[in-house]
Amino acid sequence: MGKSLEEIAEELENGAKKVQLIYAFNGVGKTRLSRVFKERIASKQKNNTEQEKASTKVIYYNAFTEDLFYWDNDLDEDVDRKITIRPNGFTRWIFEDQGQSGNITTLFQHYTSDKLTPIFNPEYTTKGKDGKDIKVPAYSEITFSIDRGNDEKINNVKISKGEESCLIWCIFYSLLKEIVETLNIPEAEDRSTNQFDSLRYVFIDDPVSSLDENHLIELAANIAELIKNSTSGLKFIITTHNPLFYNVLYNELNSKVGYMLDKNEDGTFDLKEKKGDSNKSFSYHLF
Repeated sequence: MGKSLEEIAEELENGAKKVQLIYAFNGVGKTRLSRVFKERIASKQKNNTEQEKASTKVIYYNAFTEDLFYWDNDLDEDVDRKITIRPNGFTRWIFEDQGQSGNITTLFQHYTSDKLTPIFNPEYTTKGKDGKDIKVPAYSEITFSIDRGNDEKINNVKISKGEESCLIWCIFYSLLKEIVETLNIPEAEDRSTNQFDSLRYVFIDDPVSSLDENHLIELAANIAELIKNSTSGLKFIITTHNPLFYNVLYNELNSKVGYMLDKNEDGTFDLKEKKGDSNKSFSYHLF
């Protein structure tokens, strides 16, 4: 008999493994599972103290993470095109406290093009529709320029959806890297921040949709290296529909077993153990 996503989320929460790697076809429910998992962890904090409620026990990357970033296409003038970042503590910490904008730019250009540059805004004041001054905080907007190679730049360009997803992943990866390095410091009082001291789970859902195979392999290897370097007891759950991404992670992490998420005709789900990478155990090509 199949299980609900809530039951599978409970199974993942209680799993003893440092990494639970899950393969599933698109449309099966990977993103829904990440949301159910996050809501399950959050629901346990409702009756806790205010300090415990505010602590972060899970961070996740999925389609909802990308919704924190949305385009303002300047439909009236068609000039000032930019990505706006919805206010959240994570991006403030990574940009303002940790000063990671330069590293994010370097990583983004590595995966896309060194001629495409994201530009993060400084704090400035503008006029609202009612004529009143509005203070726009730093690092709340992103514009893009392209270097034409002759000392000329095209500003305020609209990048592709794939490039946008890649930028958001680079921001999340920089955040995760800083978190892992911070939590690896054994004594809490020696850490640069204590807001992640309660973090227990990292859920990553399909960060590879926009990458070519070479960069996909490199990204998977980087994630695996980051996980292997984590010594704080963090648990990682990674879901993907990409067999190559799965295979690289499976082998880089020296996994003994992975999982495949299946959806049954009655709407329930199965999470099946699979030994070996997808070439050996999933027969995905037969579908």
